[in-house]
Amino acid sequence: MQLYGSKTVRAFLLTASIIGGLSLAYAQQEQRGATSYLPVDIKESFASIMARMKAAKPDNEKEHSDLLSARYDMSNRPAKDAAMSRGKLVQEGVRVKLPAGATWDQLASMSPTEIRDKNQFPKGFYPLPHPNHAEQGMVFPKFEIKEVEKQEGRDLTRFDLDFDLPDHFLPEFPAPIYLTTRPDLGDVSQGKLVTIENYYELFNGILNPKQLDGLRLLLTPFAQQQFNQTEDRRSEKPSRGVACLDCHANGHTNGATHTVGDIRPQSNRHRIDTPSLRGVNIQRLFGSQRALKSVEDFTEFEQRGAYFDGDPVTATKKGVNILERGSQVHDMAEVQELFDFPPAPKLDIYGKLDPAKATPAELRGQEIFFGKGQCAACHTPPYYSDNTMHNLQVERFYRPEMITHMLASADGPIKTFPLRGVKDSPPYLHDGRLLTLDDTVEFFNLVLGAKLTPTEKQDLLQFLRAL
Repeated sequence: MQLYGSKTVRAFLLTASIIGGLSLAYAQQEQRGATSYLPVDIKESFASIMARMKAAKPDNEKEHSDLLSARYDMSNRPAKDAAMSRGKLVQEGVRVKLPAGATWDQLASMSPTEIRDKNQFPKGFYPLPHPNHAEQGMVFPKFEIKEVEKQEGRDLTRFDLDFDLPDHFLPEFPAPIYLTTRPDLGDVSQGKLVTIENYYELFNGILNPKQLDGLRLLLTPFAQQQFNQTEDRRSEKPSRGVACLDCHANGHTNGATHTVGDIRPQSNRHRIDTPSLRGVNIQRLFGSQRALKSVEDFTEFEQRGAYFDGDPVTATKKGVNILERGSQVHDMAEVQELFDFPPAPKLDIYGKLDPAKATPAELRGQEIFFGKGQCAACHTPPYYSDNTMHNLQVERFYRPEMITHMLASADGPIKTFPLRGVKDSPPYLHDGRLLTLDDTVEFFNLVLGAKLTPTEKQDLLQFLRAL
């Protein structure tokens, strides 16, 4: 008692407490990052930045390419019996590589804790990093870059990195456009990518004047983090910026990628795969963490926040475009809500299969979807979304680790995206980590503990393709 009450020991304990507190503070500081803000006052010249990043590009791309090759079978293996709405064949087969010696049935028989402790969670099921996660930013597939430059003379090429996934894993391009207001017309795109150059001739006489102006704004390039006039842009020449429909091409998606703006530090930001705008009219949660409750909120916020970086400070530097809520924002939102899902001729008015049109495998798959597979717990018909968020707790299966400058840890709650037309929208999950629907079935079978047989997985796949 006397010993622990002595001045010497009390001083020692106080010192230890302070040191421990400082260590905790430093650890918290590392987790928090040095600042919430992106660089604004750049001291390095643009020529120096570009030269440095061009020199680093080959090594960065090799590192990411090696990661993809270790995770996936990237070969081009189209299905013979499944196509997207305009005819592009979907990729078939599970592309995620299993750990050495493992089988899907073995993994399905193991608990999440056992899979984690034995490091048996397939690497392709981990969160997927951005092509250069330390740098981040908007990256476009080459087919989008080529067509925009051809029509508008605007170059979306980045000098520091290229898009990472092969074209055969991406949606068909240009995607067809279906309108909720004119279902009788079918695809109104005429097989063209809609841009500021051709939107008027394509839609005059179909949309009303308010909608035409909303479409014009969705196709108008505005300054964005990587594409602007300043020294920290990632385009070789000063750029007019990026349009909303550069990513949401033809009101759908071209697979363009970025990282979420509502997380700091940078290493914790999640990659995002551009979601389709089809069916926006039945959705009520927007933004990567779904903090925005209407498409009007989302449209306005992204213009003010430097496009997905959540940073109005740098947005001001690069040329923020403040939209007028009562007309411009509303007009843009109304057009987005016109983009419809593709036709699904085998579905009835309740969004389920018509037995007279469906195959036996599709009907069996529907039973699995609403039963053993537990899919309908979140994906409810007719649009196969419950319009809310769910936390899959995938981190049960692995320990957090750094993967090429990204911290692979908990994803948190994610939005239930509609499954109508899902075969048209690869890759899958919010960050595009699942390259095929086959991968998606295996992922959810493991994460949900459904324990489907190989035949049941194939039947479920057939049902998903029919949506």
